[in-house]
Amino acid sequence: MSTFTPLSGSARPKPAGAAAVRRTASVAAMAALALAATACSSSGGDPLGGGASTSAAGGAGTSAAAAPGGTVVVGSANFPENVLLGSIYAQALRAKGVKVEEKFNIGSREVLYGQLQSGSLSVLPEYNGALLAYLGGKSADPTAAAVNAELTKTLPASLGILESSPAEDKDTLSISQESADTLGLKTIADLAAKAGEFTIGGPPEFKSRQEQPLKDVYGLTFKEWKSTGETTANAVKDGSIQVGNVFSTDPKITQLKLVPLADPKNLFGAQNVTPLVNKAKVDATATGALNAVSAKLDTAGLLALMKKVAVDKEDPSAVAKDWLKSSGLS
Repeated sequence: MSTFTPLSGSARPKPAGAAAVRRTASVAAMAALALAATACSSSGGDPLGGGASTSAAGGAGTSAAAAPGGTVVVGSANFPENVLLGSIYAQALRAKGVKVEEKFNIGSREVLYGQLQSGSLSVLPEYNGALLAYLGGKSADPTAAAVNAELTKTLPASLGILESSPAEDKDTLSISQESADTLGLKTIADLAAKAGEFTIGGPPEFKSRQEQPLKDVYGLTFKEWKSTGETTANAVKDGSIQVGNVFSTDPKITQLKLVPLADPKNLFGAQNVTPLVNKAKVDATATGALNAVSAKLDTAGLLALMKKVAVDKEDPSAVAKDWLKSSGLS
């Protein structure tokens, strides 16, 4: 994938501030984001979600305090998954001797992105497809490589993306373990023979956004569509629907033993966890540390980590520390 060439050690970070992830600033940005996402995990968060809730650390209309020279400032949005990822990034950098300041739980993408551009933030965990949509870009090819190529073209010269992880927070069509075992369903394409007998559920907007694409891409026509919202995973489990639109890092997938069907035709597109950086604020050491995290982090692993945070109520910092140690990164 395309990434920038990091600056030398002398160009290591100066100021700090907050971070930027998945919220939107304008009607145009909201429209772009709405086209790309269809569901929201109550625990992991929707990478394309709206809203601009902020914290005192860096709310809309405020500027974050500058960090000491040479400090890499890692930020995050204000939902649990992004805080966890921010903590993983911060601790991975410290393990390589990088001086780090944390600015977590900040809020909206518009605040975070602006602070990264200004240099008050150095690094934040982003989602490549969501970020591209926020910037008004498009990729005809939904694969991670193609999305990242478009992102590299679209981002201003001062910002860059590092290596994307295989981990994604994206839409899935999920079924019960019983259905998977009994019917031998492994991919969305496998639903073709059964869709006419199945009820599918998801957020209220899911049908309007995805009914036609599911027909066009996979040839699926379902018996019935239900608006199940945040109860979608539970509805799959209790059998009131047979297929549910659940986010890939929702801990209920593990809790309720659901099976996300593979999406071989990439209907839902890439939403890979990807470090977004201010190029002047990270050197080769920091870049290497963050790329090493991306190489180890996959969706199943992130899902397991989110269960610890969202269901077991463990401290994100402690969960991050344990994962880095088990992954050989600390």
